[in-house]
Amino acid sequence: MADNGKTFGTAAKRWEGIGPYYAMFPIRFADAVIKEYTAEGETVLDPFAGRGTAIFSAAALGRRGIGIEISPVGWVYAKAKLCPAPLVQVEERLLEIADADGKYAVQARSLPKFFKKCFSPSVRRFLLAARARLDWRRCICDRTLMAILLVYLHGKEGQALSNQMRQAKAMSPHYAIKWWAENESKPPNLDAVEFMQQRIRWRYAKGVVEANGSRVYLGNSTALLPQLAQRVRKEGVPKAKLLLTSPPYFGVTNYHYDQWLRLWLLGFETDAYVARGPYQGRFTHPDRYKSLLKKIFGRAAKLVTDDAVIYVRTSNDPFTKQATLDAMLEAFPGKRLIERRRPFRKPTQTHLFGDKTPKPGEVDLVLMADGRGRRNR
Repeated sequence: MADNGKTFGTAAKRWEGIGPYYAMFPIRFADAVIKEYTAEGETVLDPFAGRGTAIFSAAALGRRGIGIEISPVGWVYAKAKLCPAPLVQVEERLLEIADADGKYAVQARSLPKFFKKCFSPSVRRFLLAARARLDWRRCICDRTLMAILLVYLHGKEGQALSNQMRQAKAMSPHYAIKWWAENESKPPNLDAVEFMQQRIRWRYAKGVVEANGSRVYLGNSTALLPQLAQRVRKEGVPKAKLLLTSPPYFGVTNYHYDQWLRLWLLGFETDAYVARGPYQGRFTHPDRYKSLLKKIFGRAAKLVTDDAVIYVRTSNDPFTKQATLDAMLEAFPGKRLIERRRPFRKPTQTHLFGDKTPKPGEVDLVLMADGRGRRNR
């Protein structure tokens, strides 16, 4: 497989890219912060884990990462790259799924128009078999295969199982069907097993990264953080020296809507994003947004040491920034604040999707104990 000019010479470089996720922060950023503010063996906490960038970075750098993610797509990505099954098991499971796809021929023909325009008949059968048979919640092997399938479910022509689409975000069925018709774009007629075998073997070619005790949990941080705090008290688990996270920005994106097609492959209905939970949509209610941030940071405070560094990347939009800062200062009083502006130097992902309005950029809000700074431990 072509590396597109990028360097993928280590296991960490090959696994960190699982998977495409809207508004994720760069692995280089996580690596730099973790190196600056923690030592090997220490713990990093991320209550908004996304695809697990901070947790994976912590593991790859010899730290222990603990994360929570509410989106099943992000959780599958994070769990798979932290704890992938052996290659031989994943390849065997791929063949088992392919052998069963004939049982889904009738169902493949009855899928809505979008799926017929997006995937070839053989790929539709294969995906339906994977959707029905992969136990991604409980089985490490099935979860690993599912994670890699999710990466290549949709994307650019020749790089995915689908007709031409964006990789990080699935467009609506109506928009996609219209675009394909206008551009005379057809789904690729490919062998799903051969296509996936190449990409699975490439992913494993440099080995895997040791998890170092790192974990990521699926669920709502407001509920899971108190449970983790109780475990820390009972079992004497070391508290985190660094809280590194990036909460969802106010009014920017709906992670469940953006990932509707990948959620479908995980077994959810195509309209699953409509019947979402209270913290799974596009945050547009100011009071609820502020309440969420205060709950998360307040409960996370019980999982970090007194001298822990609290490092949060957020939008420089005035409301989002102030809501985040208020929640941080309330949860972690007595710490010194440092602000680092991060203006956008390249077009943002929303710009790529037609949003040309000026963007406020991002800001890093850092709280630390007096006397502690970079490389001053």
